[in-house]
Amino acid sequence: MKINVIGGGPAGLYFAILMKRQDRRHAIAVYERNRLEDTFGFGVVFSDATRHELAGTDPQTFAALERHFHHWDDIDIHYRGTVLSSTGHGFSGIARTTLLAVLAGRARELGVDLHFQCEVADPESVRDADLVVAADGYNSGVRERYAEHFEPRLDERKNRFVWLGTTKPFPAFNFFFVYDRHGLWRVHAYQYEAGKSTFIVECREETWCAAGLDRAAEEDTLRFCEELFAPQLEGHRLLANRSIWRRFTTVVNGRWWHENVVLLGDAAHTAHFSVGSGTKLAMEDAVALARALASERVLADALQRYEAERRPAVESMQRAAQVSLQWFEDAERYMQMEPIQFAFNLLTRSFRITHEDLKVRDPRFVAMVDEWFARRAELQTRRRIERIGGAAPPPMFTPFRLRDLVLPNRVVVSPMCQYCAEDGTPNEWHLVHLGSRAVGGAGLVFTEMTDVSPEGRISPGCTGMYRPEHVDAWKRIVDFVHRHSYAKIGIQLGHAGRKGSTRRAWEGMDEPLPEGNWPLISASPIPYLPHSQIPREMTREDMDRVVADFVRAAGMSEEAGFDILELHFAHGYLLASFISPLTNKRTDEYGGSLENRMRFPLEILRAVRAVWPEHKPISVRISAVDWKPGGMEPQDAVEVAKLLKANGCDIVDVSAGQTVPDAKPVYGRQFQTPFSDRIRHEAGIATMAVGNISSYMDVNTILAAGRADLCVLARAHLWDPYWTRHAAYELGYPLPWPPPYSTLDRYKPRFK
Repeated sequence: MKINVIGGGPAGLYFAILMKRQDRRHAIAVYERNRLEDTFGFGVVFSDATRHELAGTDPQTFAALERHFHHWDDIDIHYRGTVLSSTGHGFSGIARTTLLAVLAGRARELGVDLHFQCEVADPESVRDADLVVAADGYNSGVRERYAEHFEPRLDERKNRFVWLGTTKPFPAFNFFFVYDRHGLWRVHAYQYEAGKSTFIVECREETWCAAGLDRAAEEDTLRFCEELFAPQLEGHRLLANRSIWRRFTTVVNGRWWHENVVLLGDAAHTAHFSVGSGTKLAMEDAVALARALASERVLADALQRYEAERRPAVESMQRAAQVSLQWFEDAERYMQMEPIQFAFNLLTRSFRITHEDLKVRDPRFVAMVDEWFARRAELQTRRRIERIGGAAPPPMFTPFRLRDLVLPNRVVVSPMCQYCAEDGTPNEWHLVHLGSRAVGGAGLVFTEMTDVSPEGRISPGCTGMYRPEHVDAWKRIVDFVHRHSYAKIGIQLGHAGRKGSTRRAWEGMDEPLPEGNWPLISASPIPYLPHSQIPREMTREDMDRVVADFVRAAGMSEEAGFDILELHFAHGYLLASFISPLTNKRTDEYGGSLENRMRFPLEILRAVRAVWPEHKPISVRISAVDWKPGGMEPQDAVEVAKLLKANGCDIVDVSAGQTVPDAKPVYGRQFQTPFSDRIRHEAGIATMAVGNISSYMDVNTILAAGRADLCVLARAHLWDPYWTRHAAYELGYPLPWPPPYSTLDRYKPRFK
């Protein structure tokens, strides 16, 4: 096979090596526009896992590289005058120049034709080969040449950063957070060879401009940074190597190959440097492509296999990198945290390292985190928490107070519509559904969205709180939970608005009833689906009636004995339809600005707060983002939360989307948790995180990092009503059983 590789970086060179190892008969040429030594940056980082993979793929090349690795296990976080250290992380650095020299030497040894200072102006000039590999970086000319086929999307981020080097050897990976009069500066520093370290400086655009670095030459940047970081450098100098201030660009492509051209490394994708090395991803690409070519006889099949097998891993890394990137972009948000929680938050920022992962790596550090969290819980709840064997409980098993309500733990069963009520009345199904999950150990169990009027139901099978018999039916369930479990129980009150009068979920989600429909109301006369009923735009008279419905339902909920009440302001239902500009097109005082759009929902909140007992809390569920241009954005959600807090809301249940049917949500593990994190810190209100939280490791991590105060799980509790008890078992925590199961319980409740 004849192969032309455009780009002589680690991706292109390593791919050429692997293909030559497979078959020396391959004719492989590598074209690089620069000299071998003219590389950008200083050191490259590999995790121990990556090193192990490289060792297994090509032992000879790895052996040549291994002699130059500088290894470390510790991460040191310098924050507010303290240094917090965590061990067990396992990384190695190597000079980028050394890496390239070793790879180039190995490629020559195997017979690869290397052409440095040889730019390929037009990829068509080398298309005569069987395969053309584009390994020409994130500014890829090949990708640009065939953009209509690769469908690239480039997202230039807002922070500025500069790659510097220093003669100071850092024994650990170091994060520095330094304030000056211009703002906050972040530093990522690590050693890559004896007497040399990489020193990456990052800041916000406004900080960069305020310091005059938007007008700085390379020597000005060196001078400024040496002065700013003099205490950290301890007399050592900074070094430059094409050290210009840049914005990070996230590269995503719709396709990775076209005919006989394939993208590799940064040409195909980029991941922010805060989660490791783009070089790691690029070399793993080379492994995957070489493996696919060896497995398939037809080129198109091989390239298709390469992309199909490699893309999921890359996209997973890119999601983690995006979360990590955003953490550093918004680091100012966390600067009021106490040091131990700040350090834990930083270490778990990408969601790839959990509380349990860190416990395996560094049990001492996690024990400090857990003890700090338990002490905070004791102060917040005014309850003593028992230490088991002297150790603080995992964060999920600490209590939490909202007004006079103290939850025994931080696990919440999410409101989940069951669609099996009769005229709003809950029945035996709801008793078993909610009761089993309360016995299953959750600290708080929520009813499904319970509608405040017959017209407010989603479907004929939805529960309600509008008839006298509803109180007794709900009270039976509430009394069971209180009598037979340690859980608390809350009711979620809502009104479906334009999403009402539909079939049960298993009959056709969001599909209108074929008959027996009832009239719909909404902020504006916009149907949910094109063929849905058209709602009537609410009048003031309609608003007065809905306020009265909510007030009546709140009073009935208190009569039934619920511990907490939640108002549903999310998912495109009636009150959400006022909040989102996608569904509120009104021109009166209830439309237009966010303040106006919040007017009616806040009226509901105030009216309910006035009749709901003062000692009992109220939560509000919101959609933090609509996932459609022109809709609600995360910064809007912060303002919504501030308004809720000012009007009597105690905790915000942070969900997202479901406002319009053509939204494009970005799913993934804990995909809504960053919205909770932002609201909690910027609005200064307690939050519940919800959305693809499925493991106790995630729950402990979210809580300990301060991303939420409670974690709400839905599907996990459908699969396993005893999810919390199973988590306690896995964690070795003795969660008390209800008295009927006392033979299983050798322990008493953890707090009194």
